[in-house]
Amino acid sequence: MSRLLSLTLLIWRQESSDQSGAFHRYQLEGLSADLSLLEVLDQLNEQLITQSERPVHFDHDCREGICGSCGFLVNGQAHGPQAATTLCQLYLRQFSDGDTLTLEPWRANAFPLIQDLVVDRASFDRLIAAGGFCSVNTGQAPDGNALLIGKDQAASAFETATCIGCGACVASCRNASASLFVAAKLAHLGQLPQGQPDRQNRAKTLQERMSAEGFGSCSSNLECEAVCPKQISADWISWMHREAR
Repeated sequence: MSRLLSLTLLIWRQESSDQSGAFHRYQLEGLSADLSLLEVLDQLNEQLITQSERPVHFDHDCREGICGSCGFLVNGQAHGPQAATTLCQLYLRQFSDGDTLTLEPWRANAFPLIQDLVVDRASFDRLIAAGGFCSVNTGQAPDGNALLIGKDQAASAFETATCIGCGACVASCRNASASLFVAAKLAHLGQLPQGQPDRQNRAKTLQERMSAEGFGSCSSNLECEAVCPKQISADWISWMHREAR
């Protein structure tokens, strides 16, 4: 039988970016330790709707750690206390009976708040649109073996391609830098033969756009690596800076 917990949730509530916000306290009893934190919010919202109160807004989609939609701070830590885990994969078994969990949105100028725990991460989309792609006209799809790629090279490129764009790296950086996100996108393309054309210009363009979007510079405290649910190494940030030279 699953362990049952009682939790206190301190949740940041703010109806819109032009209104003031505050933490609201909610007491929940008899929660199964097998519930994810998002499922707990689902239960809370059912209660709030039944009481004719406004439900808590939070981003979510696949709930399988793939899409990168979900994300907020749990007790000040992006995605919560469990390493290499997205928020939707954070289960109550990580907490103790009687714990208080403080939930608040990503805090970054480049991620303006929309409502409650939801922020606008369209700045990531604009970064990709600025140059995070290959635009070479290759005609029809080539044969799969036309370009030989070594196993180590492919594995390294795939490591950076696993970035899901959740924004935890930005939320955890003291300067709200998007360096790890941009570095992952550049390293994914820059390590493969298909990404060699315009490689240097791509790196320069994305770094300039990162600054224009209001992201700060790398703080070098490696918190981005610590909270990344896909464990992408911060070493790629140094790689990114060398690319633009």
